[in-house]
Amino acid sequence: MKNANAIFKEKTGGAVGRQSTSCAVRAARLHRTKGSVLIIVLVTMLFAVAALTLFLEKASTDLIAETRVMTDARLRTEAYSALETTVGVLEDFRSVLGNLRSPSEGWGEPLEFAGYEPGEGREVAVSFDDESGKLSLPRVDAPTLTLIFKSWDMPVPDAEKLTDALLGWMKKDHTAASIAAPRAEDYDKGDLPYQPPGRSLRSFSELAAIEYAREVFYDEKGLPNDLWRRFTTTFSLYNFNRPNINGASPELIASLGADDPQQQQRLNEYRTGSGMYQANGSGVFKSSNDIAGVLGAKSEAAGRVGTEIHALRVIVTVREGLNTYRLAVLLAPSGGAKAPEAGALNKATAEGNNGAQGGNSSPAAASGRSTPATAASTAQVKSLNYPFTLLEIRENGAIPTADVTTSSPL
Repeated sequence: MKNANAIFKEKTGGAVGRQSTSCAVRAARLHRTKGSVLIIVLVTMLFAVAALTLFLEKASTDLIAETRVMTDARLRTEAYSALETTVGVLEDFRSVLGNLRSPSEGWGEPLEFAGYEPGEGREVAVSFDDESGKLSLPRVDAPTLTLIFKSWDMPVPDAEKLTDALLGWMKKDHTAASIAAPRAEDYDKGDLPYQPPGRSLRSFSELAAIEYAREVFYDEKGLPNDLWRRFTTTFSLYNFNRPNINGASPELIASLGADDPQQQQRLNEYRTGSGMYQANGSGVFKSSNDIAGVLGAKSEAAGRVGTEIHALRVIVTVREGLNTYRLAVLLAPSGGAKAPEAGALNKATAEGNNGAQGGNSSPAAASGRSTPATAASTAQVKSLNYPFTLLEIRENGAIPTADVTTSSPL
């Protein structure tokens, strides 16, 4: 028989063993619960970090965009301030000289002349491009067009055909001299029939719509070629008298008849103040007598060019650190260049829109009456007496560049 101590040990030992096993089970359960909670916390933190990252990225993009907008606004204000200063200087010179002819007259650095000081940390530069140093496309005639194209080494039949193609598009009463020139009925044969507008080009992209011209000015991929670029640097879309010899390129003057090497040398020396004209400094043609004295009285080109600016492009560039803002404005003095007139189809459309009761027309406009606010606005515009007509206003990316090889295909 077991004694009492043995019996007691057996009973108490079993209870202790069972108690130890129960504690181990509870500890394992508690460990698993803590692990699950830790996983949930980590997943929650992961989602929170991802959401915060996305928020910061979006906020950073919005902040950059807003910063750019504010920077452009500041530089834009600076550019227009410089433009107004430039216009004031140009008007001062025009009132004294009678007409503007060339920056060599002294207005080539208008901001320096006016003592203009840009905002802190900014640089402002002004340059000029004489649009009237080109031939006016609305006024060009068939002999001049053919003469220009022949100077580009085009065969005479091709030059005459291209001349007729362009004038057939721009003038309703044009009689083609070339048998191979496209006719008005040729435009009805395509997948999308249309008619020549009977007015001068509004954009050089219209060349792609003109029969035969698209073959000359575009490559096989439908992109503008070298002849297209040559055409756009030779002709202006605006309507004015004769091209200004002071701003015309030597190539244009040569194509107009002054192709003699001695004439070209004298012209270059006169305009740059070199060679036989070195003592005179940079020369400015002021009259037909000046032109005849350099090119010769019998020069064919002398009768095809003038001496005044009809349209002047002012290009203002503002820089602030890495930021750049560009503004290009085409100015026309009183009696200067004008936009080409609308053709018959455009006029008919405009008259139809003016007579319509729907669309964007207001009852006052349809009835021919103006509201007091409109009358006041008109009076304010008339009282401005602005010295120049603004033919174009372009900013930043809207300013065309010389290289158009990356233009979209037709």
